[in-house]
Amino acid sequence: MRLTFDRAGAAPLTADIDTLVIAGWAGRDEAALRHHIEELAAIGVPRPSAVPVFYRVAAANLTQAERLEVLGPDTSGEAEPVVVATADGLWLGVGSDHTDRKAETMGIALSKQLCGKPVGTALWRLGEVEDHWDALVLRAFATIDGARALYQEGALASLRTPRDLIARRPEGRLSPGTLMFGGTLSAIGGIRPATRFEIELEDPVLGRSLRHAYEVACLPVVS
Repeated sequence: MRLTFDRAGAAPLTADIDTLVIAGWAGRDEAALRHHIEELAAIGVPRPSAVPVFYRVAAANLTQAERLEVLGPDTSGEAEPVVVATADGLWLGVGSDHTDRKAETMGIALSKQLCGKPVGTALWRLGEVEDHWDALVLRAFATIDGARALYQEGALASLRTPRDLIARRPEGRLSPGTLMFGGTLSAIGGIRPATRFEIELEDPVLGRSLRHAYEVACLPVVS
């Protein structure tokens, strides 16, 4: 999948992503991780056998479009930091691990394959934020029944760092052309669908933010 990015301090990038990895159960805070596991268990999602776990998803699922088409009303977004591996190093962006929650009760890997994975169009060099990773703030807003609400918010101190996740992969590295989602936060008020999803990663130390938003269009389910 060919994606384009603006990069702080570097030339714009056109990247051919051939490997998409989604790190699941990537929480560093064990209490918050248990909360998210129970949150999903409440809607029928099986508990993981180990954490973290690395799901492979088709790179063709990646999208930077402002409209995401999904099948039926049972999907929802998840704000996540994303790491993009290029020939000149690792870059940090933001994305949404949009997931089919009905299918998730049958299999997490299956549910992740069924939805497009929106990612933003701007990146920061990972090395510029690693020394204050814990201070970065991830948040999402969801438009539900016509009202915009804060859906997720928290410091990345609750998530494993990208270097930690990369080291835990069987390969121990990210090859150029790989994009990895790095985990999410609990939903405020519980997991639920929305017609619009907005993602933001704020760097309060350097005074900047990465943002992305998309509309969710539900296609009819015909039996």
